[in-house]
Amino acid sequence: MRWLRRLLGGGRVQLDPARQQALLRDVQHRYGARAQIRFPDQVEAVSRLLTGDDGLVVAARIVGETADEAHADLQAQAHDVHRRTGRRLLVHRRNYRPLWKEAGPALRWPLFALPSGFHPYAQVAAAVAVVGGGASRLDRVTDPNPLLTHVFELLDLTTAGWEYGRVRVDTDAAALADRLISTAGQVLAAMDDPPRLPPAVRELMRRNNTLDVYEPTGPRVVGRINPGARMRETLLV
Repeated sequence: MRWLRRLLGGGRVQLDPARQQALLRDVQHRYGARAQIRFPDQVEAVSRLLTGDDGLVVAARIVGETADEAHADLQAQAHDVHRRTGRRLLVHRRNYRPLWKEAGPALRWPLFALPSGFHPYAQVAAAVAVVGGGASRLDRVTDPNPLLTHVFELLDLTTAGWEYGRVRVDTDAAALADRLISTAGQVLAAMDDPPRLPPAVRELMRRNNTLDVYEPTGPRVVGRINPGARMRETLLV
């Protein structure tokens, strides 16, 4: 693996774990749902904080922790449904769509209630953007493969939430999806041996559904998004 060869060989970089922890705490506590700042402005501010290799490591960590927390939350929800009703729900990280198709009304979209406090439209969106911007350097600081898997997991959860989880497609939601798609494309392009696209992405790429995009706090439609078309143009390279 090129990333491991880089870390063990001449491509080694000097990382500062203390700075990474300070950055993570700063991003975690200053931003998110409680901050009195618009989500686009938070994304810009967090992106400016996560500079250099240490910032890239922190961004990758935020993406990974978000995917892990979302998976754990869905597992807990599935367990609770089984306890209350006897109904068994299968939670597969590689493809969440079957779960949401079967049980969407019984599920809560996990990204709005992460234990870490990270918000999908603030810290997570910024971390995704930083990972995409640093895609060519990822193999200097981490293994890009699981990170790409986490990006695809979050993209799967985002689009399934729109379709089956009653998540409103506003400008902040659309911006998150667009960043996830762009970042996935940038990471894939930087990999020597990119993996096959996951089932949820392949399913959406076969579709051509266009969705209205609403303003964040009102009923007005301000744009449209076609996730399948966006994925085709970005990921089929």
